[in-house]
Parts: sequence; structure tokens; C-alpha cells
Amino acid sequence: MQTEYQPNLSEQVPKTISASQDYLLSMQYPDGYWWAELESNVTITVEVLLLHKIWGTDSEIPLPKIESYLRSQQRDHGGWELFYGDGGDLSTSVEAYMGLRLLGVPAEDPALLKAKKFILQQGGISKTRIFTKFHLALIGCYDWNGLPSIPSWIMLLPDDGLFSIYDLSSWARGSTVPLIIVFDQKPLFAVNPIIGLNELYTEGVNSVKYELPRSDDWTDLFVNLDDAFKIAENLNLVPFRHEGLKAAEKWILERQEVSGDWGGIIPAMLNSMLALRCLNYDVNDPVVQRGFKAIANFAIEEENSYRIQPCISPVWDTAWCVKALVESGVKANHPTVQKGGEWLLDQQIFAYGDWRVKNKGSHPGGWAFEFDNSFYPDVDDSAVVVMALNDIKLANEDLKQRAIARCLNWITSMQCRGGGWAAFDLNNDQHWLNLLPYSDLKATIDPNTADVTARVLEMVGQCHLPMRYKRVQSAIAYLIEEQEADGSWFGRWGVNYIYGTSGTLSALSQIAPETCEQNIVRGAKWLLSCQNQDGGWGETCQSYDHPHLKGKGDSTASQTAWALIGLLASLNYLGNEGLRAISVGVQYLVSTQNSDGTWNEDYFTGTGFPKHFYLKYHMYQQYFPLLALGRYQKLLQHNQHSHN
Repeated sequence: MQTEYQPNLSEQVPKTISASQDYLLSMQYPDGYWWAELESNVTITVEVLLLHKIWGTDSEIPLPKIESYLRSQQRDHGGWELFYGDGGDLSTSVEAYMGLRLLGVPAEDPALLKAKKFILQQGGISKTRIFTKFHLALIGCYDWNGLPSIPSWIMLLPDDGLFSIYDLSSWARGSTVPLIIVFDQKPLFAVNPIIGLNELYTEGVNSVKYELPRSDDWTDLFVNLDDAFKIAENLNLVPFRHEGLKAAEKWILERQEVSGDWGGIIPAMLNSMLALRCLNYDVNDPVVQRGFKAIANFAIEEENSYRIQPCISPVWDTAWCVKALVESGVKANHPTVQKGGEWLLDQQIFAYGDWRVKNKGSHPGGWAFEFDNSFYPDVDDSAVVVMALNDIKLANEDLKQRAIARCLNWITSMQCRGGGWAAFDLNNDQHWLNLLPYSDLKATIDPNTADVTARVLEMVGQCHLPMRYKRVQSAIAYLIEEQEADGSWFGRWGVNYIYGTSGTLSALSQIAPETCEQNIVRGAKWLLSCQNQDGGWGETCQSYDHPHLKGKGDSTASQTAWALIGLLASLNYLGNEGLRAISVGVQYLVSTQNSDGTWNEDYFTGTGFPKHFYLKYHMYQQYFPLLALGRYQKLLQHNQHSHN
């Protein structure tokens, strides 16, 4: 029947696949991994610039290229974006403005005058996020009284008590522990040039109220507590202050990787370096030098640009590339995918990380996202690596199977209350922590999510792995509970409902195709309902803020691929309607491929923190379309075989 819809697809799809495969095969690094840029927004680069200014090491980075980069990212409205096409973001724009001023650009520069107008229209510095105000306070452009306190004694709270630092998400923990030291000292660093940003206060700098915002509800209790903490600080009555600061310093030193990284993410790395500066570490101390080297490894330098990635994704990119290549027809023992598989095997983590605090009885065996992050393997990466390894044949198959079994045991042990899985931690779900004044990004915890839970179940089903029946059923029940009224699922780590729905359909069709038939049909029909006129799918990051925008947005290669993957998994329940939509979606991918086998994509389709931080994985628009087309080609071959 499909020839009635798209008569040329049987000829076009193999050519499109071949071109995509050739491109990906050419992009492999000599060591065997794949890795492309992970783009966020300009604040990461500005904060690295600020760090170098504070340490007096800014001669070691190409300042003119940073200026060129910041100028290139300013939009016509005068502001800078959190994600592509968002209309400009206040906090991002204030930090970009600060960055240009630190580079010696005068306030009268036309670009800054334009930025000032945008910033003041949005409410000025007083309306920015806590972490923007924090960076301004470091150089005297904001008052520390307007920031929350972080009492050092929280470092001493028992791990199994009502609260400890291990109730913070891994990323919040890695960023917050060093800030205990910084917020205790409330430093004011002299930088060159000395700048002031008084012109960015809408109400006028003399009228600023340096205080935490109140909500006029019960959550103001936390603001009142903060007031009490500040009084204790002013009277020098903070209990166990020095012991807490020593514990924080020890924690930071213990968690630095040999490579210099902390947690594999720039915020944790920058904050740790700020803490060391507050503790008067020498710039030539090996700990400091390793830290600077690790930060430099996140940089991308081009002829007219120097920018910093928030994180790097070689394990994630490699696993998906291997999977996409094999599922699209590259042989399981092809030397290129074998080399990728061998590299992945070498990245398995056998060290005990922070996850062990709440998961004492289990053994390590997961994978992290980055090159160097032994303290924080994550469930999502680990599940994708297992599926990729399962797809290929290695010289030492016994070693591969043992690695998979070890990872399965670790992932199984990470199943949380409620039946689902989180990214990095076990039962990291104290939602009240997101109500703290400090937590205005609402990302202080790492609870169960549908997308990570679905990935685990997809791994179990696809690889035929032995997981206890009760555990699987508990996870399925969690996914059913998470399904929205319209049939979709929320996407925590990808934008957004298209991502969550695709992953969940892939899982349920593998693990419970009969018992969850109604849920699968509802999810698939939701995907069908949001297909664009051009045949593709797209969803704006704004769907996190505005639910009526779920599934809506300009078509992108990655989101079209996700929708196709979900629909192909559900095709048995959809009939001709589903087949027609899939064929039109495939035609979209075929027709938008470039001559070199790539797809273009400007939009951000990765999620760091919903509503607050987004990512553009530069390989998403390459390997996900290939994976979708590979699965569609199998459908064509199956239908052709059936007709013969």
C-alpha cells in the first residue's frame, strides 16, 4: 500500500541513508568516538571570561574572539537568546552585556546601547535570575544582600537525615558545594577593567531593594529563614561554620577528576574554581592548573570566535552513532562500529560515585555522558550504550556481555520509588527544595522521568535482558500514570512532548505491546495530530512554559525523526493512516537532506533545565534521522518480502 503514498521512497530512502552513513563514518575520531558541539547560550562563555578576570589569567584566552562571538550572538531586538528564536532573554542579555564591558567595550557602544534598551524594557538587573545576580555580585555590580545564604553547616548533615547535600541533584550538588565557600566569604574581586552596571537598573541604582522576592504564600517561610541565616552571619553566630567550610573544601578536592573536571559540567567547574580562589589557592597550584585545563577543553575556537560548551557529549554521541549506523544497514562487525564499540567499552565506570550514598548495596557499571566524569554515570547514557553494544559484534563478545550484565545490575539498582528511573540518582525527589529562593531554576532535584524510564524499558525489551517481572511492571505502571490526557508524555531531557512520547512508545511497543495497546494508540494518535503541513514535526522550547504549544513548532530533522521512531514502533495499531503519515514524514527527511548527507537545524531540541536552560546537540540532526530512516527501510523491505 505504501507505493500509493510515496512512489519514489523505495529508491530515495537507500540513497539518503547511504549519504548519511558516509557523513557519519567520516566524522569518527581516530580513537573511535564521535563528538560534536553541544551549544547553549552566551552565559557560559561570559562566566568563563569572568573567572579568568577574577584569577588574573585572562591573557591566556583570546579576548578579541570572545568579543566577536558575543557580538555575533546579539539579535536585532538588542538582546541575547536562551535558545534560538526565543525573542531574547533578560538574564542572558545582562550577562552578555557584562561580558562585553569586561572586554573593554564602552557603555556608549551602539551594540550596548541597543542591549541596554532591551534590558531595561525587560525589568533590568533586579528581575534577573539568582545566578546572574551572583556573578554580578562577585565584581560589585550587585549587592550580596539580595542573594540567599547557604549556611556551611549543611555539609555536616547526616546522609540519612531529613536533608543532606545528597538530596540535591548531582548537577546542583556539584555546583552548590563550592558555592557554600563563596557565599560564606561574599567576595568582591577587583577586575581589570573595573566596571559598573548602574545603567541597567530600571528603577535606578539608588532605589534597588536588595532582597529576595516574596510570593505572599507559605513559601515565604523560606525567605524568613534566609533572613534569620543572614542575621546569624552578621553576628558571627553560624554554628559549625569552619567545620562546614573545611568539609566543603575536602569534598571539592576529592571530586576533581585527574583531568581537572568537576562533574563534567561547566557550572560545577567554574564554581569550584571560584571556591579555590576564595580559599587563596595559588594560581600555579596543580589543582587550579588542572581546573583551567579542563575548562579549556570545553572551548571551541575558530577564526573569529571563542566559545565554551556547558558540557561535552562523546559517550552519548558515540552510542547513538553506532546504533544509527547499524540499524540503517552497516554490518554489525564493520570495523568503524567495532572501533566505536571498543571505545565505549573502555569508558565503562567501575568507580563508586555519589549515587552510592543512597544506593549502598549495588556495584558500579554505568556510563557517563562525557570523557571524564567517574562520580556521575547516568542511567540514560548507560541504557543507550547497552543497546548500541548489543547491536554490534566485537572481537571479545564475552567481555561485551559481561559489561552489559554489569550495567544492567547497576541500572536495576537505580530504580526509584514510584517505579521510574531518574538520570543520576536514586530517590532524589524532595520537591520542596525547588521552592527555596536559591532554586529559581527549579532544577534542584532529579526525580523519575518518563523519558529515562522509557529508555530503560526499551533497553530491556530490545536486548532481551533479564529484569525482574515486578520491577518491569512497576516501571510500566509509572509510564501509564505519566501519560497526559491527550495521549502524550512529557520530555524532560529533549524538547519536549514529541521526545517524551516517542521514547515511551518505543518502550511500550517493545515491553508491553498488548497490555498497553490503548496507551500506545493514544500516544501515536497524538503524534499524528501534530504533524506539520510540510510533513515534518517540530516543537518549540516554549512548550515547557505554555502547554498549548506542545507539539507545535517549525519542523526540524531531529524532532521529525523522533516522531517517526515513535510512529514506526506503533504502526501495528495505526493502519493506513499511520503509514501515510510516516511516508510523508520520511519524504520530509529525504527532501531536506543536504548534498553532503547532513541535515540543517537551527532550533534547540535538547533540554538542560525545562524553562531555564536549553541545548542544541549538533549531531541530533544527523544520527536521529538516520536511525528513523533505517527503521523505515526495514519496513519497506518487510513489505516487499511479504508481497513477494
